[in-house]
Amino acid sequence: MLHRIAVATAFCVCVLLGIGSGCYRSPQAKAARFLELGKGQFQQKEYARAILHFRAAVQATPKEAEPYFQLGLAYLAASDIRMAAGCFRKAVELNPKHAAAQLKLGEMMAASRNKELVEEAGQRARDVLAQSPDDVEALNLLAFTELQLGKPESAEEHLEQALRKSPSHLKSSVALARTRLARKDVKGAEEALRQAVSQSPKSPDPLVALGEFFLALNKTAEAEQEFRRALELDPKNGPALLNIGAMQVRAGQTQPAEQTYQRLSALPDKRYKPMHALFLFQSGQRDRAVAEFEQLSKADPADREARTRLVSAYLAVGRQADATNVLTAVLKKNPSDADALMQRARIYLGSAKYVEAQTDLNQALRYRKDSAEAHYLLSKLHQARGETATRQQALGEALRVQPGYLTARIELAQLLTASRGGRSALKLLDEAPPEQRRTLPVMLQRNWALLSVGDRAEARKGIDQALAAGRSPEALLQDAALKMGDKDYPGARAAAEEVLKQAPGETRALGLLLGTYAAQKQAPAGVAKVREHVARNASSAPLQQFLGQVLLANGEKAEARKAFEAAKAANPGSAAADLLLADLDISEGNRDAARKALSAVLTADAGNLAARLMLSSVDERDGQLPAAVGHLRKALEIEPRNTMALNNLAYLLAESGQPDEGLKYAQQAKEIAPESAAVDDTLGWVYFRKGIYASAVKHLEGAIAREGTAIRRYHLAMAYSKAGDQKRSKETFDAALKLDPKLPEAEAARRLLASGK
Repeated sequence: MLHRIAVATAFCVCVLLGIGSGCYRSPQAKAARFLELGKGQFQQKEYARAILHFRAAVQATPKEAEPYFQLGLAYLAASDIRMAAGCFRKAVELNPKHAAAQLKLGEMMAASRNKELVEEAGQRARDVLAQSPDDVEALNLLAFTELQLGKPESAEEHLEQALRKSPSHLKSSVALARTRLARKDVKGAEEALRQAVSQSPKSPDPLVALGEFFLALNKTAEAEQEFRRALELDPKNGPALLNIGAMQVRAGQTQPAEQTYQRLSALPDKRYKPMHALFLFQSGQRDRAVAEFEQLSKADPADREARTRLVSAYLAVGRQADATNVLTAVLKKNPSDADALMQRARIYLGSAKYVEAQTDLNQALRYRKDSAEAHYLLSKLHQARGETATRQQALGEALRVQPGYLTARIELAQLLTASRGGRSALKLLDEAPPEQRRTLPVMLQRNWALLSVGDRAEARKGIDQALAAGRSPEALLQDAALKMGDKDYPGARAAAEEVLKQAPGETRALGLLLGTYAAQKQAPAGVAKVREHVARNASSAPLQQFLGQVLLANGEKAEARKAFEAAKAANPGSAAADLLLADLDISEGNRDAARKALSAVLTADAGNLAARLMLSSVDERDGQLPAAVGHLRKALEIEPRNTMALNNLAYLLAESGQPDEGLKYAQQAKEIAPESAAVDDTLGWVYFRKGIYASAVKHLEGAIAREGTAIRRYHLAMAYSKAGDQKRSKETFDAALKLDPKLPEAEAARRLLASGK
């Protein structure tokens, strides 16, 4: 009886919710329902919601191609190219005869400009045509690939074939016009579009295409005429209004342009809603624009693009608090909104609120693990904190997720070059998509990598190409660096001075300028030049920091301190000067002052990894090992894969009588940095503390092979002694004594060797 009541209740719930027999719907029926809902939202351009329903359809029938295809279309409309390609590829794997998926995947391949991918796209088009010889879309794709591969005659032939099969197919007509233009047949291109107009005399779309053709040829009168004709057929034609508005702006016709954009924004299509507000913003009417962005966001709170525009407008007019409040309100309702989390993290980064930024970015990655943008923003956070290793890891993740992320690729190449990884940087740059390899940013970064590996001939060619494109500060810097290496000191100096005229805050140019004087044994004159330049730009914190480091290298600690203090005054919100001052205090034995400064940095930004590591070092020197260990544990909470924190923690745990736990961290550090001498030394010492002397010897020998410091030799001498190799122990100990007899490890090793145990 109870069982029947439960079943009846469930049935009633289904009926009351309007679901009916859907409670027991088959997977195929569920998928069909989700597809229907998704397609409806796709038509309304609600792509985020459409994606959710198409995902549900995929989950219901994971071995069906169609849900993946529809999901791919939604991702493509939402500009998520990587996810779209993955969905189309999966659809094709499940059903190789899914023509639409084959063609969409082919279109994406053809757009890459990679010859092999373009050829594969053409083959996919041929495969579809083998099944459906009259498929116009396949003919269009095949023609596009042929045009990409330098076969315009064949491309034109296939487009004419497509138009014979479907004379009113506008896409084919536009493609034919472009193909003829590529052959410099302007008359033939215009003829193709006029035929499209005649084939569809009541459609505004061919007229818009013809107008855009004239616009590309700078025939503005003819272009406007065609756009006006399109509006006669359809007064609410968005593309025609958009083109006319842009033409009016270029012609300085502000009032008519505003009226046009008002008409455009009144259209039901969501794409055009913000156009009037954008016009107002770009024409300097920012208060009116912001008010309109506010109305648009309020009218549709679920529209993330409207929210993004509002936040961007607030930031552009200096209303940072309002921008943050918008995002905070969104996240209060939906804590898993990754876009809002990343937007707020950007604001926090800009205002040096690094703990808050990291919290938001970590949360965003919980909900969107493969977000290249989130990984890139994490790299900017690490950059602000001076955390090079973790910044490199974050940039690598951004590129793994999105190989076409050019900014991440350039910045990672910069880091590799700076850390003596020039060949790795060259490989990274040469792996960029073909269309990116020819860009100036890639060319410039490649020049730096070539210089770092000593390929001066290739670097000279690249630098000359960059200078021919414009005497940019970066190209001039490279010219100065190359001339410096060639001992052309006057030429290097002239190039560096030209950089400083364009970019006074460029510390690299200042360093090169100083180097030219030092190379000519005129170091005091070089330091004087640096002082003069910094005095002329005294409000620049980076320049003051540079001057302080130069003075510190010259042994002028008091003057260096003044420069670091000037840097702090120039930019009170930055911790860089505080860290430099703390480091100076440590070098002078004033650890209390250093501890105070570092604690202040951590009070303002508890996630400052560099300050946390420095404070741990101060505590270790003072013999406060539990405090030092505590700071390292907190450092690993901030960045679990930080090699320095892992390595130092492993060593301190071993020294504190906890070698078992220390081994865990040492092995993690070894996994991350297998070639590090410091990591091998720590791992070897942890094995020594555990009494596993053979392993200790192996890793300590490896450490010395890479970098044979005195302390590492003392460690190895003790390990040899415990392993029973007294001869090698004595030899290693004597070598360490010659390097530094005053280290505490010297006495520890002496006692161990004397005991013979």
